[in-house]
Amino acid sequence: MHSVELLSPVGDWDSLVAAVQNGANAVYFGANEFNARMNSKNFNREELKRAIEYAKLRNVKTNLTLNILIKNDEFSEALNLVEYAYECGIDAIIVQDLGLAREIIKMFPDLDVHSSTQMTIYNIDGVNQIEKIGFKRCVLARELSVEEIKNICKNTNIEIEVFIHGALCICYSGQCLMSSIIGGRSGNRGKCAGTCRLPYTLLKNEQEIDKGYLLSSKDVCTLDILPELIESGVKSFKIEGRMKSPEYVGLVTSIYRKYIDLANTNKPYIVKQEDKEKLMQIFNRGGFSTGYLKGKLGKEMIYKNKPNHIGIYVGKVLKYNPNKGYVKFKCDKEISIRRQYSN
Repeated sequence: MHSVELLSPVGDWDSLVAAVQNGANAVYFGANEFNARMNSKNFNREELKRAIEYAKLRNVKTNLTLNILIKNDEFSEALNLVEYAYECGIDAIIVQDLGLAREIIKMFPDLDVHSSTQMTIYNIDGVNQIEKIGFKRCVLARELSVEEIKNICKNTNIEIEVFIHGALCICYSGQCLMSSIIGGRSGNRGKCAGTCRLPYTLLKNEQEIDKGYLLSSKDVCTLDILPELIESGVKSFKIEGRMKSPEYVGLVTSIYRKYIDLANTNKPYIVKQEDKEKLMQIFNRGGFSTGYLKGKLGKEMIYKNKPNHIGIYVGKVLKYNPNKGYVKFKCDKEISIRRQYSN
């Protein structure tokens, strides 16, 4: 086994603290402009500097997400943001726009530039091409299997990064035009409306054959295959979730920290069921899948009954009184009752 970086998502200050305090080796976050999660809180210039300082004091690397397509009239402003982050001590910039990436590499030769997963680099030819341009790291497209990732890692000199947990776009590595076509909000401009999480009806010869959230994919969870991913030669494991809560960031980071460390010991690699349940409890869309990492799963990757968090099963409702609102149920799991008191 080799050492691998755990890279955690940061949408605001509390998430930054949660990631750092729970074992992240690196974090990634966006400024108030030019990032693919414009609906998260993000950081203004002053907050950006403070976030970088907080992480660096704790030996945690920082990555700025500048991962949208840039318009011509935005180019100088985007480079101005890069210069500011560079002066603050940012460790790397994550970029989708190839033209912007070339200019950053030219202007800041000692600043690491990572190719965003939205570049959709899925084979060794693509990796070799961005290596020639000057990229330090490639965040691979999410449609690759472990074997494909292993082959790429063996045949390149630059670092490889893959997603290990979180939401999975139904389109190719986030390059979705569906939100833009339906609602005028482009995912490639950081304004995805989540149209894959909407209900749809499937018709054949004008007859309904299925309906529900037919494009809503389950979140990815790779706890069971972490040793295999480490052995593949991947440099960085990325957790998705800049729109998630600090509690989510902290919990997911802590659990993956635990199992990455376990995989790098001589102890048997056994994933405890209670840790899987913690991940399910903090967020799951009808369970988890390993995405494309273990092959294309088709319907097994989709949960059509609900597009957001469904929680976990704790017991069965035995009786309900609609007049008084009383519910009688039998718990199959131990639960904690928290009471709220008002003045």
